Amino acid sequence: MIEVRGLRKSIRNGTRVVEILRGIDLVVPQGQFVAIMGASGSGKTTLLGLMAGLDSASEGEVLLDGVPISQLAEDKLAGVRGSKVGFVFQSYQLIPTLTALENVLLPHELNARGDGRAKAAALLEAVGLGDRMGHYPVQLSGGEQQRVALARAFVLDPPIVLADEPTGNLDSTNGEQVLKLLTERQREGNTTLVLVTHDPQIAARADRRIHLRDGLVVEDEMAAVMA
Repeated sequence: MIEVRGLRKSIRNGTRVVEILRGIDLVVPQGQFVAIMGASGSGKTTLLGLMAGLDSASEGEVLLDGVPISQLAEDKLAGVRGSKVGFVFQSYQLIPTLTALENVLLPHELNARGDGRAKAAALLEAVGLGDRMGHYPVQLSGGEQQRVALARAFVLDPPIVLADEPTGNLDSTNGEQVLKLLTERQREGNTTLVLVTHDPQIAARADRRIHLRDGLVVEDEMAAVMA
């Protein structure tokens, strides 16, 4: 479902070139839950952004469901992102002038036909926010905002969901609730889930754990299968 080939990312800082990713090769099959770990500066978030087509690589290629995205024009890339990828940001990235329901509905209005209001409302019900649909982000707690963001990521039933530290700004109770909802939705839809985290307890729930260090994969392990 996701294939990464020879991925490199560097940026120029004055006269110095900083290498963030130094050659990443990965294949993530459909339905797999992958946790990407590593210290700050290891390249985790950069890798996730490149997988989503939110940033451009210096070298290499990313394929989403067989579609190479690295050289796509922006309009075609936006179409691929809209149909294939749901993204959950650590900082929620809700639009402050839209209600919870309108925020969840937005990807449908931009990328699909028909009325997605019933689907958006059902997702908000599923994440426990059926009574908060008309509220604006400023009226919601951090945990509630992240649940809105989670519902938004799934409104188009994307085959791939990418999540960048989705519990990083939440207390343990809200974090556990968001993670539980995220993994439940992933299992129900056989969605490919790639989650960046620094928390070993969260990573332990994944099917596979990939550790980055200095822009390279240093460990790639599958979870033990219980007999």
